[in-house]
Amino acid sequence: MKLHSTLALISTLLWLTLTLISTTESTQPPFSCDSSLPLTKSLKFCQSALPISVRVKDLVSRLTLDEKISQLVNSAPAIPRLGIPAYEWWSESLHGVGAAGRGIFFNGSIVGATSFPQVILTASSFDENLWYRIGQVIGREARGVYNAGEAVGMTFWAPNINIFRDPRWGRGQETPGEDPTVTGKYAIRYVRGVQGDSFEGGKLKKGHLQASACCKHFTAYDLDQWKTLDRFSFNAIVTPQDMADTFQPPFQDCIQKAQASGIMCSYNSVNGIPSCANYNLLTKTARQQWGFHGYITSDCDAVQVMHDNHKYAKTPEDAAAFALKAGMDVNCGDYLRKYTKSAIMQKKVSEAHVDRALHNLFSIRMRLGLFNGNPTKQLFGNISPNLVCAQQHQELALEAARSGIVLLKNTGKLLPLSKAKTNSLAVIGPNANSVYVLRGNYDGPPCKSVEILKALSGYVKTVQYHPGCNAVNCTSVAIDQAVNAAKNVDYVVLVMGLDQGQEREQFDRDDLVLPGQQEKLITSVAKAAKKPVILVLLSGGPVDVSFAKINPKIGSILWAGYPGEAGGLALSEIIFGEHNPGGKLPITWYPQEFVKIPMTDMRMRPNPATGYPGRTYRFYKGPKVFEFGYGLSYTTYSYEFSAVTPKTVQLNQLSNAKTVQVSDSIRYMSVDEIGRDNCEKAKFSAHVSVKNSGEMDGKHPVLLFVKQDDKVQNGSPVKQLVGFQSVSLKAGENSQLVFEISPCEHLSSANEDGLMMIEEGSRYLVIGDAEHPINIMI
Repeated sequence: MKLHSTLALISTLLWLTLTLISTTESTQPPFSCDSSLPLTKSLKFCQSALPISVRVKDLVSRLTLDEKISQLVNSAPAIPRLGIPAYEWWSESLHGVGAAGRGIFFNGSIVGATSFPQVILTASSFDENLWYRIGQVIGREARGVYNAGEAVGMTFWAPNINIFRDPRWGRGQETPGEDPTVTGKYAIRYVRGVQGDSFEGGKLKKGHLQASACCKHFTAYDLDQWKTLDRFSFNAIVTPQDMADTFQPPFQDCIQKAQASGIMCSYNSVNGIPSCANYNLLTKTARQQWGFHGYITSDCDAVQVMHDNHKYAKTPEDAAAFALKAGMDVNCGDYLRKYTKSAIMQKKVSEAHVDRALHNLFSIRMRLGLFNGNPTKQLFGNISPNLVCAQQHQELALEAARSGIVLLKNTGKLLPLSKAKTNSLAVIGPNANSVYVLRGNYDGPPCKSVEILKALSGYVKTVQYHPGCNAVNCTSVAIDQAVNAAKNVDYVVLVMGLDQGQEREQFDRDDLVLPGQQEKLITSVAKAAKKPVILVLLSGGPVDVSFAKINPKIGSILWAGYPGEAGGLALSEIIFGEHNPGGKLPITWYPQEFVKIPMTDMRMRPNPATGYPGRTYRFYKGPKVFEFGYGLSYTTYSYEFSAVTPKTVQLNQLSNAKTVQVSDSIRYMSVDEIGRDNCEKAKFSAHVSVKNSGEMDGKHPVLLFVKQDDKVQNGSPVKQLVGFQSVSLKAGENSQLVFEISPCEHLSSANEDGLMMIEEGSRYLVIGDAEHPINIMI
């Protein structure tokens, strides 16, 4: 986030002001409407029995213009005359309560929180229940920190639900991957968990929030710094077709199904308009079309970049006016504080726009219970600070790491290693002896953490270690020393990959291969080792390791993402057979040659005429190192579709909607014209038998795809994930799974105008190597 020293000063003043006006003990959280104060009884906005809309209207009516404007920034100062403490809108909780924002301190009695795997690895579990439970823990720990009086905000700017469109993107690690369906479902479960809702949703008590989740970055944001172009000036040219079925669906799910209380508008422009100045995006789409009722924040200094970088606003006052009139409510930064008043004086924006923003902002603070008196005595007040880093939370972090790690290669069943027969081990690599690399970005201090080296050392008598490289960038390499460590031991584990020096916010990769001389180190050690080696890769984005895939001296490859505080333990358990890996890749792993494609090209669909291959497994027509959804196990699973799964979907019997002829006489039908009721009637179930036919118990996700017939037109995906379920099976055990298929949702795609259409013709439901034909009749 682009920040200035001004923000640091404001945050310092915020804390000092809070300290000065607070009459409560330092261990109590900041709040308004203290029942012990005489002033409270006279304030209508303190009457918690009244509707929030009435209370907020009363509060805003009492503010001067200067007081109103002061509340439009992330570090909102106190209003002492009304007993309103300072509030910090910016806190982070991407994969655990984080330290990146300004609302959480970690400098008192609470010095850490449960650190889950980075999101890209959690996504590879394809386990919605796990995602929800992680959200629950994050929300509870956030409230626990607040109840301890060690936070000045309960609005958390997560999850990141942008599509991991390009493998070089430095922030792809923060996302659930490249698939809109997975990303949308992740948003639903995470947001519901954080905010205190049920797994199914719809059970927030009168809208009260345990903590507030914010889906970001709205929209089509997936470039940070590529060559000379940065996110502050990038104009993403996106077709209506790609917007409709790739970039927007996760945000629609986040708003309509997850009921997120916040959205963040992004730095970039979309088709010439900065996102935070886009009325059609923020107001017409999010609020009016999708029914959003929360607050909208800018990314940090995104209002300023409208003027400084995009040159969209001629003056700072224009930028402030554009943002407020578009529907943005709070500015991370200080631009609105500086320029809103002069914009009003110049009649570029009205005070009514400010009032609307304040209505949205104070509504959230009231939903959080911060205007009902001491929140420790209200709903969620019983969440103890002792819950932070609770043992069951740390066990969940371990479960998440176990469930996400992906086995990419296991020639000759090299893994798992025998604990009884493995006496010596060489652990080599720049990522082997670091706890920090396990955390990824937007992290917080973990409860505890164990290096991969230390975790592996608990399984064998003799361990030899050498980093091999000077650092992860591996600009210099110590091959001789590494080879000497490797050649006399039973097995070798190489812990390689990337770190935040190679991929992060404001830093996209130039290459997809391993950095520096890592490949040389790996091949040299593998050649010298007595037995095939085990290669562990830590990374957020995909890495072209084609050399390792085909090298017989590299027997096994494990991808561990950035696995969080328990990642070292999880990885060692998998290597020594205490856990059976079951993760599946949530992203396509592309070859190095993909870097010839400009990151700035937002098109998802391929263009054979120009050789443009398209993007993500849904459209990409080019070579792959590993496919989306790929992942091995120590056991073997088989799949079979039941005979009760229908083979024909007759939409022509459900609707009087018009059909339209297209090229080659293929007909299609508009989802809008079919209508909601008929879409419900058209749903059917796919019945699948899953068997663990191997010798080891295991848990893995079952991924159901629909594959298109070659004749299907209209830029439809080659293949599309329509459902997934995580299943645990003992060796030899069977399970029957049922997937609900909605033709309107799962068998449709966007046309060039961005309208969702269903085309007639053949499809195939696919799980593993099992296929089931479906014929759509219109």
